[in-house]
Amino acid sequence: MIRKLTKEDHVKVMELIEPKAAENLFIIGDIEAFGYDSDEQDVWGQWEQDSLIAVLLRYRENYIVYSETEYDLKRIAEIINSYKQRCNLSGLKYIVDPLLPYIDKVTRVHREMYYAACEEISYAVNLEQTKQVEYLKPVDYEENIKMLASIPEFAASNVTIETRENEEKNKTGRTYFIRDEKGTMVASASTTAENSHSAMIVGVCTRSGYERQGFATKCMEKLCITLLAEGKSLCLFYDNPAAGNIYKRLGFEDIGMWSMLRYEAE
Repeated sequence: MIRKLTKEDHVKVMELIEPKAAENLFIIGDIEAFGYDSDEQDVWGQWEQDSLIAVLLRYRENYIVYSETEYDLKRIAEIINSYKQRCNLSGLKYIVDPLLPYIDKVTRVHREMYYAACEEISYAVNLEQTKQVEYLKPVDYEENIKMLASIPEFAASNVTIETRENEEKNKTGRTYFIRDEKGTMVASASTTAENSHSAMIVGVCTRSGYERQGFATKCMEKLCITLLAEGKSLCLFYDNPAAGNIYKRLGFEDIGMWSMLRYEAE
């Protein structure tokens, strides 16, 4: 049986998704932020007797599915197919792939990335050096955004001052940055989709001309030790194996591939 879930189902939902907090970062974060009766969000669950075995969450036009076992592919696909506007579907590849033949939509984008998680940094961090790393405050927002825009791979970033303000207000993201000896902001690392159990690391960047000097690594170290001390699982996406090696030196391990699909409106 598949039905919409309510706050009365929350304990069962967390029993299913909390053991894999990194894998379910987005579902946990959306439920914490918007609950079960928001106009912008719906949460469905598949039950086998009293056991919840699968969850499908829609936040606005974004669908995400999770299950630890076989689930009702046809019925879940029917729910997604009933949404007639442009929409997105994401989740772990091994969970999403069996669903795709049942999705009756035109695919605009199909992207797969490595998904990695960290529960512990793999070496002793030099805490003295991390004192150079600063927490991004409102006075630094504009400078940070301009730095991101100056870096080719982040030139199309949609981060704005409003984005930073909302992350700070809602405690869904944070940024740490570092300056060189002349006071120039040269690197930063951020989180997004933070919730009480996990956080996604994004925006790890270095200003052009300052690469390979360890600036971004220091930002990552500060960010990771802070979040891990708060008891949060860390995760990130990457599609460049070279970048993956950098993260793995910190203690990140691949936990699967992540599929993201964008569908056209009907």
